[in-house]
Amino acid sequence: MRTIYVLFDSLTRGSIGAYGGQTIRTPNFDRFAARAVTFDGHYVGSLPCMPARRDLHGGRLNFPHRSWGPMEPFDNSFAQIMKDNGVYTHLISDHLHYFEDGGHGFHTRFSSYDFIRGQEYDPWVAMVEPPIGRIRAQFDERHYDTVKRDKRLQHAINRQQIVKEADFPGPRCFASAMDFLDKNRNADNWFLMLECFDPHEPFHAPDRFKDAYDSGYAGRILDWPHYGQVVENSDEIAEIRANYAALVAMCDEYFGRLIDYLDEHDMWKDTCVVLSTDHGFMLSEHDWWGKCRMPYYEEVSHIPLIVHHPNNLAQAGSRRSHLSQTMDLMPTFLELYGLDLPKEVTGKSMLPLLMENVPIREAAVFGVFSGPIGVTNGDWVLYHYPPDITREGLVEYTLAPAHMTAPFTVDELKTARLAPPFDFTKGVPVLAIDALKEAKRVPNNDGSGFVDLGTRLYDLVRDPRQMQPVEEPEVGRRLYAAMIHELEIHDSPEELFSWYDLKSSAIEAPYGAPVADDRDSHAGM
Repeated sequence: MRTIYVLFDSLTRGSIGAYGGQTIRTPNFDRFAARAVTFDGHYVGSLPCMPARRDLHGGRLNFPHRSWGPMEPFDNSFAQIMKDNGVYTHLISDHLHYFEDGGHGFHTRFSSYDFIRGQEYDPWVAMVEPPIGRIRAQFDERHYDTVKRDKRLQHAINRQQIVKEADFPGPRCFASAMDFLDKNRNADNWFLMLECFDPHEPFHAPDRFKDAYDSGYAGRILDWPHYGQVVENSDEIAEIRANYAALVAMCDEYFGRLIDYLDEHDMWKDTCVVLSTDHGFMLSEHDWWGKCRMPYYEEVSHIPLIVHHPNNLAQAGSRRSHLSQTMDLMPTFLELYGLDLPKEVTGKSMLPLLMENVPIREAAVFGVFSGPIGVTNGDWVLYHYPPDITREGLVEYTLAPAHMTAPFTVDELKTARLAPPFDFTKGVPVLAIDALKEAKRVPNNDGSGFVDLGTRLYDLVRDPRQMQPVEEPEVGRRLYAAMIHELEIHDSPEELFSWYDLKSSAIEAPYGAPVADDRDSHAGM
């Protein structure tokens, strides 16, 4: 077996023609869907980037126990398990977060890796005295503050070195993939993870793609919207969306070159190809830019997944309606290679769903640590908020205490105490550290935090754009029961249920009768 797993970042379902998208031309994503199986019920698990990758590696939800952070020493990793069992695993990525405090331990699980420099605020180009005047003239100060030396200025500096199309990190990722295939296409028993940070913001694409989506805007560069409510005028909104469209079009073309390579070398008959993303992005829908701060609307949480399996050619062009999640990819990958699942895995292999339209899970539960918890059965979605998003009482459980770009502070670490093992820590006790209100965890790391608060329920069948929340007590009761059940399966700590008021008082209104509470306790940690 050979597998190519192409993971784009922030690739929305609505941007792909095979998912009904109409504003961006994606002929290559669409022709891949014509020869593969398209999953219509695929959802995120933990959000955003590194929590999603921990779900991916370990096959279970990250967010009930910890915020964004590194791989834990007790974590399973599909890449490590494959490597330990004779499958060669290779990662190609321009995802800079792997090389920050809160992202270590993921890329080193692979047999080999290639890190492509230059994305976003990667500290790549060393420039003591950047050309501030030129940068200020080129970039709109609403997206690029040239007064302070921050990550956005670093990106503007990096772009001075990205001149030709071949200089862009995305095309360089695909060039590295072609090199890997040139060297290894005749070998067997390998897994290639081709991970492209695009179309994540900043939405910077080569000119020929941007020209194809010219919005008519004549101002300075607007391609990195702050995660917040829309304040731009209609021309500026159109320009930001056009920049995203150009980047998706670039991703589509380079993915098409990979398809052409597989065609040329007759690799489809013995190579599995998987296309997906980690999460979506709000592109002014519901008057929002970004992710995580607002409710996890469908644009963020409902994501694309398209899979070609060489043993499933008769299913080419078919679709699957049943639910799956990011954490289900890990057991799927292991089953592809006939490898046993660790007992800690809660995800479900999607191979049965790949072969026929059969359910593998009744509900999908997803969220950000300390934020709302989402749950869907495919027809309805509920976003549950705690009664007070700022109150104390939540705890982070970790042996690798680091936030996105820095270790836990001394004040955080002073609260640390040893907690008993969870069922996924392999008998290892962990540090219990108070989740302080001022801690620099997503989305508090930039001082923004969660907004647009309030529990709400949506009917996805009658209201797919989620324009009007509804009250359906019986539906809510079933979704709450599914949410609590999934949290229990993940051995969630007792204080999480209390902090979210996921006991009887929380689910009596407006969504119906209470659900029995008979969990084992990690209280007091």
